[in-house]
Amino acid sequence: MHILITGGNRGIGLGLAAHYRAAGHAVTATSRDGATGVALDVADAGSVRAMAGQIAEPVDLLVCNAGVFHDRDEALAGGYGADMWAETFAANVTGVFLCVQALLPNLRAADGAKVAIISSQMGSSTKAPGNALIYRASKAAALNLGINLSAALRPEGIAVGIYHPGWVRTDMGGDAAAIAVAESVAGLSARFAALDLATTGCFENWDGRPHAI
Repeated sequence: MHILITGGNRGIGLGLAAHYRAAGHAVTATSRDGATGVALDVADAGSVRAMAGQIAEPVDLLVCNAGVFHDRDEALAGGYGADMWAETFAANVTGVFLCVQALLPNLRAADGAKVAIISSQMGSSTKAPGNALIYRASKAAALNLGINLSAALRPEGIAVGIYHPGWVRTDMGGDAAAIAVAESVAGLSARFAALDLATTGCFENWDGRPHAI
């Protein structure tokens, strides 16, 4: 398989890239600075087009993993600036759409292609404690986008799944997080393997449990 992973330079993306390479698959991992081999800023439409222009072969699995989390310490009174909203949604929502759109020819060229969108339990309406408002809203939007993309792409034989990767010990998750990158990667890769047209549009935890929307 050929697997393309956005945000493949650290954390879960780096772990997934290593996992699939060890299994003998061809992996294209992107990063903003191009250190992974392919430069991509998912929030920049020109960068997304340039990335897609470098990918000639079919893409069997597109993992939309790149994202940002800027508002964990914002206060409701005076915080959550408009620029933070714009930057977060550009990366976490628009970036997902732009990558899927730009790589449609590559997905269509594969036999039974899949799109995996890394959202978060923080995007679920059942997880709403009243903090990190921008990140939560962006992940809810990514979840909704994924469900709609699953309906749009189903007639073309392309399955779309949306996933909560767990609370993972990464730069974003922090040292106090519940699981290691390796555990998340093992679970996510199993979820991606199980994804098909019968389960397209699913929102699942890394360990296979369905997650409430």
